Amino acid sequence: MVARGSLVVARGHRSFPSLVRKSKQTQTYPLKREMNKEMIKNVIKLLTMVILIGSMVIWIMMPTSTYKKIWLKSMRAKLGESIYFGRPGVNLLVYMFPMILLAFLGSIYLHLKKQTTVNQLNSGVERKKRNKFGALKKPMLVKGLGIVTVTEVMFLTMFLALLLWSLANYFYFTFATITPQSIPTDGDNLWQARLNAIAVRLGLTGNICLGFLFYPVARGSSLLAAVGLTSESSIKYHIWLGNLVMTLLTSHGLCFCLYWISTNQVSQMLEWDRTGISHLAGEIALVAGLVMWTTTFPAIRRRYFEVFFYTHYLYMVFMLFFVFHVGISYALISFPGFYIFIVDRFLRFLQSRNNVKLVSARVLPCETVELNFSKNPMLMYSPTSILFVNIPSISKLQWHPFTITSSSKLEPKTLSVMIKCQGKWSTKLYHMLSSSDQIDHLAVSVEGPYGPASTDYLRHDTLVMVSGGSGITPFISIIRDLLYMSSTNTCKIPKMTLICAFKTSSDLSMLNLILPISTEIPSFVDIQIKAFVTREKESTCNMNIIKTLDFKPYVSDQPISPILGSNSWLWLATILSSSFMIFIIIIAIITRYHIYAIDQSSKKYTAAYKSLIYLLAISISVVSTSTVAMLCNKKNYYKEKDENDDAFSPLMIETSPDQLLSEVTNIHYGERPNLEKLLVGLNGSSIGVLVCGPRKMREEVANICSFGSAENLQFESISFTW
Repeated sequence: MVARGSLVVARGHRSFPSLVRKSKQTQTYPLKREMNKEMIKNVIKLLTMVILIGSMVIWIMMPTSTYKKIWLKSMRAKLGESIYFGRPGVNLLVYMFPMILLAFLGSIYLHLKKQTTVNQLNSGVERKKRNKFGALKKPMLVKGLGIVTVTEVMFLTMFLALLLWSLANYFYFTFATITPQSIPTDGDNLWQARLNAIAVRLGLTGNICLGFLFYPVARGSSLLAAVGLTSESSIKYHIWLGNLVMTLLTSHGLCFCLYWISTNQVSQMLEWDRTGISHLAGEIALVAGLVMWTTTFPAIRRRYFEVFFYTHYLYMVFMLFFVFHVGISYALISFPGFYIFIVDRFLRFLQSRNNVKLVSARVLPCETVELNFSKNPMLMYSPTSILFVNIPSISKLQWHPFTITSSSKLEPKTLSVMIKCQGKWSTKLYHMLSSSDQIDHLAVSVEGPYGPASTDYLRHDTLVMVSGGSGITPFISIIRDLLYMSSTNTCKIPKMTLICAFKTSSDLSMLNLILPISTEIPSFVDIQIKAFVTREKESTCNMNIIKTLDFKPYVSDQPISPILGSNSWLWLATILSSSFMIFIIIIAIITRYHIYAIDQSSKKYTAAYKSLIYLLAISISVVSTSTVAMLCNKKNYYKEKDENDDAFSPLMIETSPDQLLSEVTNIHYGERPNLEKLLVGLNGSSIGVLVCGPRKMREEVANICSFGSAENLQFESISFTW
């Protein structure tokens, strides 16, 4: 009996360590996965740096004679004679492939980053790393550019240096090679020959700017998100590049017109060369570009937004005839950004085809409307994200961006936007909702949400948000998101202070939107609201008078869902890689068995037809892969799952939203906020200062937080003005 008992004990002692080892292995697996993810992310960063450095070397060397006579000649000798791609194959490999690969790597990186835990994002090492580069994000005020950071000034200087370097090389080559001895006696005069060469060089430099023009307007681009940019924050880059493109290309066209007039070759303006440069196509592209450029000036854009919006669709005419003008081989140099934009644009088109489920609306006395949509719980977005909204009953073509005020974590089934009357479109919407109680349904389509891939507000000890008027909207989403995090007790929440300036007391009703009415809020959150009413000495409006409308959605209306599902970055990487491979295969087959066969004969293949084939191949590859990706995800994001509902439990606290707001809000009438007094001297090693409002307010806060001022103030401007 003793022996049996001891045997049982011995077995027990042998089995217990095995359970411990199994438990350790179970705990080790997530750690190994995280380590593998970090290793893959580091490899992606290394590859990205190598590709970027290589691309920079190519752009720098492109205007030099070394590139033309040695590098390009060698590449054309090896690739340019290919029976599958011909001369366009060189630019496909050198310019287009690296940028598509970068976008692919960026998507993979963001997919891995999305799975990183909150604790890792807010570790001490990560905070030190971000604070180390905090000086590069310090704001600077530059006349003509507005508020820019030190990093933006550095990159802008580098880009302008590239343009000046290109122009200097091109012009030096022009004046060094075109001399009185090099011109035939029966040819052009010296100044005419040089004018002709200068016109060509201006066009070549303009093409450099065109190569970067479309990257900032690809809203869902992985390249923007990977470097921490959003579509709204990068619009200014598109504006800068657009002005440079049109300045250089307009100078290019005017120089050629002057040259043709001086040499009595006005008929050249109507020439469409069968295999070379098409002058007529270039003039059509330039006219389309000038129409777009004219309507972008603030005086026209802000007063006649519809004109600006509709004329900007001429970008399709501009790019089509630009390709016809220079030929597809040279156009591929500037095509990578346009290719990424086309992928993004078609995905937006697919999402906008369906009407979304609008469940309710709140009409405030300050001519402001809050729209509440049904949302799929799997749709996650960061604070300060925007949603593009289209209401066909107001305008079938107009799309307007609005800041999302809800939190995808705090409100898993609802997405809200706030719309302030500031134009014809929003005014029509306000009057439609405020003047009638009988609206049962309102057809709405959306694109988005679009926003930062991640936010790092938790790295601050204190978060100060400064707003003017409707600029309060992005801060509502930030506050709601931090309120949810505070309830989970997973990380330390920074102390929050909201400084908001309003013109009238009726605007104070916007404060009622800070906290959602459907979810109770924790009472232990450290938040203060300092509201300033600038044009009134006392309250003249009951800000609690809010009209609520409930809608009855149609069966066909769908909740707002991610077009590519919860793994959207992984699907985007699949679309980019597969569409580019399909495009390459189509071009290789057509070139080998059709274009190459004709070029080998005495009859050369028409340049316009070749360009059209390339454009059709790109369109087919993008449309097919994007559609397949959308259909694969359709069954997942068009239905709400029970497990998602269980994952989000409401916050059960005694304090109601109205009670909490009244306790933390201080209202000051008849005065403006003294921002310098409110910001300077705040205690804390890292104080995040966010501002959204009129330009003068943003510039005032930027001056307070500028380089050389208080080191603990970390500035960020949120602007939604086009």
